[in-house]
Amino acid sequence: MSEKRDLQILLLGLDNAASVLPRSPTGLRGDAGKTTILTSLADEDITHVTPTQGFNVKSVMSSGVMLNVWDIGGQRGIRPYWRNYFDGTDALVYVIDSADQKRFEETGEELAELLAEAKLKGVAVLVYANKQDLETAAMASDIATGLNLHTIRGRAWQIQPCSAVTGEGVRDGMEWVIKTVSKKKKK
Repeated sequence: MSEKRDLQILLLGLDNAASVLPRSPTGLRGDAGKTTILTSLADEDITHVTPTQGFNVKSVMSSGVMLNVWDIGGQRGIRPYWRNYFDGTDALVYVIDSADQKRFEETGEELAELLAEAKLKGVAVLVYANKQDLETAAMASDIATGLNLHTIRGRAWQIQPCSAVTGEGVRDGMEWVIKTVSKKKKK
């Protein structure tokens, strides 16, 4: 009998609060980069990605595992609806714009609220420290310290520096998710 080889991933992060965010080397500007990360994982063209309004669902094959990814918009008005997508979540992937340091407090508060949700108890968490291709990006280790990730208990977590634009670090993060959740499912 073969085991089920698919995972439900919830992809969350803040929206673009202002149009003054720096552009990446490709000229892309947007939110934390959730949709660009998902598009990159699917090996699709990222040059015409627009921030998600509402939600986007995409299934992506990675390392023999089907990742069913729910990319939910990060606009303030949509965030209360995030909880409607918690059921059945195998992993939470939270994307942070490493270059938008003015919003680190807000993104930290949102992440803390997610980690306190009963329906996400014990769910593995991957934090993508995105936009590492920008000169103004904070280092992933500094973000982890600022968000107090080291205080997380009762769940596996990882912070992964990445650039959705170049693809650097994106697959590494998903490999961690697959290995971590697959181990948990075998128990």
